[in-house]
Amino acid sequence: MSNSWKLVFCASLIAAATATAPPRPAAAATPADTLVVAKAIDDIISLDPAEAYELSGIEMITNVYDRIMRFEADDVTKLVGGAAESWTISDDGKTFTFKLRKGLTFHSGAPVTAEDAAFSLKRVVKLDKTPAFLIDQLGWTKDNVDAMVKAVDDSTLQVTINADFAPSLVLSLMSSVVGSIVEQKVALEHEVNGDLGNGWLKTNSAGSGAFVLKGWKANESVVMEAFPGYRDGAPTIRRVVVRHVPEPATQRLLIEKGDVDIAENLTPDQIAGLSGDKDVAVTIAPQATLIYVGLNLKTPPFQKLKVRQALHDLVDYDGMANSFLKGQFSVHETFWPSGFWASLDKNEYAFDPAKAKALLAEAGYPNGFDVTLDTPNSSPYLNIAQSIQATMAQAGVKVTLVPEEQKTLLTKYRARQHQMLLVYWGPDYMDPHTNADSFARNPDNSDNAKSKPLAWRNAWDIPEITKMSDAAVRERDPAEREEMYKDLQAKVMDEGPFIIMFQETKQLAERANVRNFVFGPTADVVFYRLVTK
Repeated sequence: MSNSWKLVFCASLIAAATATAPPRPAAAATPADTLVVAKAIDDIISLDPAEAYELSGIEMITNVYDRIMRFEADDVTKLVGGAAESWTISDDGKTFTFKLRKGLTFHSGAPVTAEDAAFSLKRVVKLDKTPAFLIDQLGWTKDNVDAMVKAVDDSTLQVTINADFAPSLVLSLMSSVVGSIVEQKVALEHEVNGDLGNGWLKTNSAGSGAFVLKGWKANESVVMEAFPGYRDGAPTIRRVVVRHVPEPATQRLLIEKGDVDIAENLTPDQIAGLSGDKDVAVTIAPQATLIYVGLNLKTPPFQKLKVRQALHDLVDYDGMANSFLKGQFSVHETFWPSGFWASLDKNEYAFDPAKAKALLAEAGYPNGFDVTLDTPNSSPYLNIAQSIQATMAQAGVKVTLVPEEQKTLLTKYRARQHQMLLVYWGPDYMDPHTNADSFARNPDNSDNAKSKPLAWRNAWDIPEITKMSDAAVRERDPAEREEMYKDLQAKVMDEGPFIIMFQETKQLAERANVRNFVFGPTADVVFYRLVTK
């Protein structure tokens, strides 16, 4: 079964709530040296590290390319050097010098050099594809990046930033997808019309990771083969085949028959239906995605703190988590996910209509008020919205649901045209700044503001909390910085326009002989190289 990150816990099969399970199909078996995974991978649009920003694509890139910094398969909670063996930081925190490990080789057999690493970072900025914003915030532009990122010698990469950021944030950014090292020679051999090899690298690879990309057929499969020259030794499994199987019911049939080793997208009912099958086990892995309700402070009742606090007490967190969300989400009420560095694992609110009624009366709303709640028109969001509607009614808060496609909902949200809105949020990299920058920062609350974080979307004017966030991202002492982010999480939970309710969990079905598949909280930390069968 899966190797775990620190909060992943292995679960025995969910006990059947009904009668004896039906007979199982006769089991086949995948090749002993091949891991076959069934999941939906139709979100892949590119396997170029300078372009990919979809979850499945990032997962494949994680296994094909090494990165300057990494969260490794052995411990996905600890940031360590990847291709970089060591690093130093200038006294002013502006210049980072990375020494690459000796003996690193690309899949082609060529040595990995600092020039390749510098090329890879500059390539991201110059191509300016979706993930470029991750390192653009360091002050890099197409015009200055050649001067800011350079190879001092074959094994020394030096980068200079213009931003006033904590070094730990910069190192985290080097561990994201844009920190992947692409072989310069191979990329430029396939360059067309100045695209730095982007067209070719969409479906091919030039990396030094644990696996070599052998093929990607859209809406069909990704095939990877073990790289014997990987710096931590050859993977224990020779080949990985990720099959595009969009239907959960088909995934269940395949895992039961033994035609696949792992099924990633089963529904809770299908997971429960596997109970009693000794050949299949279930692993539960917390993910980084949060589900929350945004309260637009342009709505008069929400401008009063006691109203916002009352609404927290009108959500049946445990009731939902233990019924229709069971196995999919756990209760989590702060803006940084559990299991990450600097997370505040504190759930302060619980369903308490009596307490909510008292707070509403103190705020001048003894009989409640009417409000609309925009919600995605799909499961589980609509189910969550219906529960909120029912529980808030117990204190006189009459909620009218507005179900809609997410595109429509997000357009309304970005224009601050909602009252209450149910939506999800996930981090872009594994540093609390990525979430604090949106939940706890709003430098300009005017309607025509250039920056429009989540706090702005909900019209939360917070000059002092914004200063706290700015100070946290600059703080260079890790222990002090951690406490600053925990303080921010507590403050946003107590005062903010967000009812953060749940953190996603993932249920994986695995054949009982599968060991050490590492499924971390984000696509950046899903690893195949330790798998055995």
